[in-house]
Amino acid sequence: MKYFAALLIAVISVFSAKAQTYEIGGYIGGANYIGDIGKTNYISPNDVVVGGVFKWNRSERHAFRASVLVAGISGNDVDSEESRRQQRGYSFKNTITELSLGLEYTFWEFNMYRGQPVSTPYLYTGLTYFRYNAQFKRPATDIIVEYDKAGTVAIPMVVGFKTTVGTKLVLGLEIGARYTFTDNLDGSNPTGDLADDASLKFGNTNSDDWYVFTGATLTFTFGRKPCYCNF
Repeated sequence: MKYFAALLIAVISVFSAKAQTYEIGGYIGGANYIGDIGKTNYISPNDVVVGGVFKWNRSERHAFRASVLVAGISGNDVDSEESRRQQRGYSFKNTITELSLGLEYTFWEFNMYRGQPVSTPYLYTGLTYFRYNAQFKRPATDIIVEYDKAGTVAIPMVVGFKTTVGTKLVLGLEIGARYTFTDNLDGSNPTGDLADDASLKFGNTNSDDWYVFTGATLTFTFGRKPCYCNF
């Protein structure tokens, strides 16, 4: 977290001389995961996600974006529509802390200085790094427990809609899936010292896990009126 704060300060310092428009604010919403335990729905928020967002609006059509989000994820086979999972009865809980950097692209020009409300759909992608609890299922039990801390990368794929609120605020609503490079958010495919023990694995070990955030952003804009003509 302290490295993200240092990076954010550096970015603001480098570009402050050009005085482009920046946004800073918060994110709140729901989270769900897609994997080997519980429901198989792609969008089914059952946990909370909160965090902060920073944007540098480089043109009327795109912005560089950074965010830090913290979410709980969980799954319970009892909630699944698959009878096999219901009979198995596994459940887990985990916590994700992610740092994401990337590009937000708007479908239409988004110029907050036209003197009238503006809104547009948008897409966001980039690179995400996240930390989580590495877990495994204890032998001869159905209990999934933590054994280590782990981190890996994910690819965010976000679609949203944003609109101005007054002259200084921007409200956004978005749904974003993260394709992760791990199959162990739910303890189904342990890594590290437990990776070679096939008896600890279950589910589809050839498919990595996903998690999805569905939420809203509210950001405050600051900086002088930008000039996009040189980009």
